[in-house]
Amino acid sequence: MSVWNELVGQERAVEQLARAAGADSTAMTHAWLLTGPPGSGRSNAARAFAAALLTPDAGAHDSPEAQRALRGIHESMTVLSTQKSLISIDEVRALVATAHQAPVNAAWRVVIIEDADRMAERTSNVLLKAIEEPPPSTVWILCAPSPEDVLTTIRSRCRNVNLRIPSPDAVAQLLREREGTDADTARWAAHAAQSHIGRARRLVTSPTARSERSFILDIPRQLTSVGSTIRIAARIVDVAKDRAKARTEERNAQEKEQLLRTLGIEAGGKIPPSARSQIRRLEEEQKRRDVRARNDELDSIFIELLSLYRDVLAAQLGADTGTINVDEDERIGRLAEEGDSTATLKRIDVLRQARERLATNMASALVVEAAFVGLSNPWITD
Repeated sequence: MSVWNELVGQERAVEQLARAAGADSTAMTHAWLLTGPPGSGRSNAARAFAAALLTPDAGAHDSPEAQRALRGIHESMTVLSTQKSLISIDEVRALVATAHQAPVNAAWRVVIIEDADRMAERTSNVLLKAIEEPPPSTVWILCAPSPEDVLTTIRSRCRNVNLRIPSPDAVAQLLREREGTDADTARWAAHAAQSHIGRARRLVTSPTARSERSFILDIPRQLTSVGSTIRIAARIVDVAKDRAKARTEERNAQEKEQLLRTLGIEAGGKIPPSARSQIRRLEEEQKRRDVRARNDELDSIFIELLSLYRDVLAAQLGADTGTINVDEDERIGRLAEEGDSTATLKRIDVLRQARERLATNMASALVVEAAFVGLSNPWITD
């Protein structure tokens, strides 16, 4: 099994990256930009490429070195992945310092930035200087949704590899082979996740994922009055907070414990005034990550609802575009009969606006309330 096996439906990208990591020196360069929509596997591709660069056989086999690289813990690689809205300039400066270190047990020093689109211009300029004059054994791998999401001067110095969303059939096959999922469940999960491999895996491995998704798809039926709409909106915000907490709580505790240990403070011990500012900075950073995690959960809920209304619109127009919610014919049919395509398009626009508002400073409760009011009566937004 090679390091490329996790990249489903990315044959062209794999060919380009494998050639660069192999014997073809003309295909290699010091800076790469991996782009593609959410679910295309940008991070997996970056780690697979790193594993190919850091192993003697260019990732042809599942060696211990390859496994360390795929997990992001190889001694000659550094991975910056953030849950915050923006990558800080200090984080990039630390990466630049790391990039000048000599590789260990490998020919390359690999530095991966998984969310290169989350850098402000000032931060990007710090990275630009490092990419313009890199050490001869350093390789930068940046990941972003599209080339336009990174600074023009940076993308002009990187070789772009574009990834695509794999087909539902390819994702279903992966679930059958890797997770042992039966064919019907794998097909359902691949379509429901819209070929997003991570979401598809959660749908078949989490005992509660299917019921949570059914609850979300049932939201339109419950928006029967202003009171019920506000109550459902508040409940959805709470659901998003709980999901985000489950993702970040353990990591936050580990980070604080590690900081206290570094400062020489025993668990439960008194914190000296000299250490309070460092702990406060960590807590503030964790709060920003928690907000981002909550908004990511809300965004995933909006995406689920968008998939439902997309299917409703297709039913209303008689279009055979392939159903996303393959087991929801009754729900889709009922919503299609209750309105027309114009109203459905307005509801889709309401959800699109809600996703955009999540990226602003608007309170999340207001974002969800406005979205659900618009779903219950799309004409109120005119």
